[in-house]
Amino acid sequence: SERRPSRIWWCPTGPLASLPLHAAGTYDGDHTTTRDFAISSYIPNIATLLKKTYPEKKDGALTKDGANILIVSQPATPGHCRLPGVLREVAAIQEITQASTCTTLHLEGDKATVKTALDSVPSHTSIHLACHASQHLEEPLESGFALHDGKLKLSDIIRENMQDAELAFLSACQTSTGDEKLSEEAMHLAAGMLAAGYKGVVATMWSIKDQYAPQVAKDFYRELVRLGTEENGGFGAGRAAEALHYAVGELQAKVGRGEEGLLVWAPYVHFGR
Repeated sequence: SERRPSRIWWCPTGPLASLPLHAAGTYDGDHTTTRDFAISSYIPNIATLLKKTYPEKKDGALTKDGANILIVSQPATPGHCRLPGVLREVAAIQEITQASTCTTLHLEGDKATVKTALDSVPSHTSIHLACHASQHLEEPLESGFALHDGKLKLSDIIRENMQDAELAFLSACQTSTGDEKLSEEAMHLAAGMLAAGYKGVVATMWSIKDQYAPQVAKDFYRELVRLGTEENGGFGAGRAAEALHYAVGELQAKVGRGEEGLLVWAPYVHFGR
């Protein structure tokens, strides 16, 4: 079989936490970047890398009967600008999951309340959040996702202490940016989802373009399902970094490898093992 690309785990601190290290390269000639040689992931600290193992599941793959995704989408959250691409994004995900053995629960619009989302989190192995997000730099655990009736706080998700959590896909702006004033243990949304029990997290370093998000999500989940099937496994976090690498590569092919394209594809990052 084709050899997998090498993996790199970045553990930046201070001002480096705000830089897209996975996109480092030359942009004035052949546009060669880190992603041409390796698949990148980020970790908030070394301890995260050491403890994110999969002793009972090969490479993080779930059994085919055990995978389910909670999809929370907010195309028109009160008090926030509209996200019309969310409708296409969710439709693309459901098209893929319906063709696989993975089941989904979709909460959208006024059905996506904070209480309903929290009640649904423990019974789902993965979550996809397509909504606005915000970070509280002074109180990181107060960061969260904008739902119909308020903020789904990171502290509330962590309190659920999920034991079987696999993957969190945070299709929202400001989900992985750090703050140079915070310590190495700084909590942002992506690292917070790892702390909540998710083994892998897909997030964004800055605001993403609504027009591209649906295709990135579609390519990601389609590749994740393919990789899981290849190993006779199900939908899990073990191959999420590879799936994102593929999806971003597809996006990069559309927007180009130059500086303008960089702002479109570079925000997408993977956290975890």
